[in-house]
Amino acid sequence: MAAERVETVLPALDWKHPDYEPIIQERMRRLQTIRSTPGMVEGLKEFYKENPAQFITDWGVTSDPRNADVGLPVTVPFVLFPKQAEFIDWLVERWKGREDGLVEKSRDMGLSWLCVSIAATLWLFNPGIVIGFGSRKEEYVDRIGDPKSLFWKLREFINNLPIEFQPSGWNADKHAPFMRVLNPENGAAIVGEAGDNIGRGNRTAIYFKDESAFYERPDAIDAALSQTSNCKIDVSTPNGSGNPFYRKRFGGKLKVFVFDWRDDPRKDEAWYQRQCETLEPHVVAQEIDRNYEASVINAFVPGPLVDDAMRRGPTQVEAIGRLRVGVDPARFGNDKFAVTIRRGRLVLKIEETQKLDSIQGATWVKSLLDPYGEMPGQIAVDEIGVGAGVVDQLRGWYGDTVVGVNSSLRMDGDAGSEFRGLIATKTMYYNMRALMWGEMREWLAGASMPMDHELKAELTAPRYSYRGGSLILESKDDMKARGVKSPNRADSLALTFADPREPQQILSHPVFGAAAHAQIGRKPASRAGY
Repeated sequence: MAAERVETVLPALDWKHPDYEPIIQERMRRLQTIRSTPGMVEGLKEFYKENPAQFITDWGVTSDPRNADVGLPVTVPFVLFPKQAEFIDWLVERWKGREDGLVEKSRDMGLSWLCVSIAATLWLFNPGIVIGFGSRKEEYVDRIGDPKSLFWKLREFINNLPIEFQPSGWNADKHAPFMRVLNPENGAAIVGEAGDNIGRGNRTAIYFKDESAFYERPDAIDAALSQTSNCKIDVSTPNGSGNPFYRKRFGGKLKVFVFDWRDDPRKDEAWYQRQCETLEPHVVAQEIDRNYEASVINAFVPGPLVDDAMRRGPTQVEAIGRLRVGVDPARFGNDKFAVTIRRGRLVLKIEETQKLDSIQGATWVKSLLDPYGEMPGQIAVDEIGVGAGVVDQLRGWYGDTVVGVNSSLRMDGDAGSEFRGLIATKTMYYNMRALMWGEMREWLAGASMPMDHELKAELTAPRYSYRGGSLILESKDDMKARGVKSPNRADSLALTFADPREPQQILSHPVFGAAAHAQIGRKPASRAGY
């Protein structure tokens, strides 16, 4: 009969000034007792099988080269602090429940050692189990002799266990080759993969995805792993919004475990202030504060700007003027057809659907507008691809109110000579899409929109760069290449700024009205809600 799981007993330790000698002496005393008591080790193995956190605290080691700087041994007992012990119980629950999970972490919380330690413990006491580790680079998974790699830590943990708890016949050179750690006693295995090879190996009981927010092709990796493991654990610090790690973290479908720096008894406010003084702000945001929107330096729309707009109630803004409608038709099979309807500073509706042709899409847009019973001031449609048909169909109902927008149109030679003196703004935009997003970003400062996590992700996910001195927004294709879904709803909101047609003396061009208006001067406060 399996031993009953009990609450993990953690030894007392001054975490800021640790003295490991009493713990080492206690381990030696216990080991003497085990060796002098026949049959005791078998009973302990049954106990540790159900209490892996206790096994790690009782016998595990960790290694930190930085200890040498303060006169401590590099290899020391792995004494879990409470949050680490809680994580192990959480992980075992995910494994036994055959469900995925996600770990959001601050930097330097011992997660790498914690994951390899629990993997080794399960590998010791569960015959035939296969556990996988994957990371974006091979050197992070295994590079012989490199303490940075996960498998170096794994070998170090196993090699430093008392021989009574190592597998019978264990030989590290033979049983722990590159990217493999094999248990010669019970047939269990721990395997490693990297990059695009993640998910192509053996079926696994648990698969740890190290720093998964930084994978280059995360959707492909998720698809591969879906067929090979019932318990996939994403472990990462944030890396911007909109990527699969972000969507999983806030999607509400996965159990999430958070390691905040405040959970680490070695750290305090003085430690945090030192990090803020020595690290770049985006590094603090990503590695310590776990701030998704601030964790990249080139996100175009700041997260706090969106948060404020979503917290601002409809009664706090001016909802004046005619309706502005943005339509972003679906470009590909999995893309969404999105529509935004706003009046002044207030977003009235943002909807999306899928798998509509141009006629069906136009009819759907009309069905969203009919309840308002008025002629919109503008319906701006991204006319690339299927959008051209949507424009034609909508014009049959709404006439010149409908404008086709080529979002890739360049803001220089493509504009025509009559607009070259009007298109420059404080920051020169490279194309129409960048300009519309720029207008939208300014509008957000006083806007009200629905509280919607997915919409926030879409608004804050696109990054920007410069081309020939002009600001260009990351393309949808480039976003998809890094696993970020097409920001269809955000693009539909941006399209409502395609052609403000204010002030009246500016030419009412169906594409360049916004750019012309921006050059004449910033919009006065009384008209800022256009």
